[in-house]
Amino acid sequence: MNKSEILEKLNEIFRDIFDDDNIQISENTTAADIEDWNSLAQINIIIACQAEFDVKFDLKDVLSLNNIKDITDVIERKLPNDR
Repeated sequence: MNKSEILEKLNEIFRDIFDDDNIQISENTTAADIEDWNSLAQINIIIACQAEFDVKFDLKDVLSLNNIKDITDVIERKLPNDR
């Protein structure tokens, strides 16, 4: 799975979590760009990502998430190479 495929799935996750079909994220999107992206939403995003991509974020990963690029990088790093 490449970064654009990960980003596409993340976009679906964000639309679901924020209940907004108009959300369009990019690698530069941060919590400041989405009005309801607070700490609870962050937890929901992490849980949804772990479920969708079948990966496990550790504390170091969670603390490093500042934007969508950080999320895609962690997911890409944790995915098995054969996906």
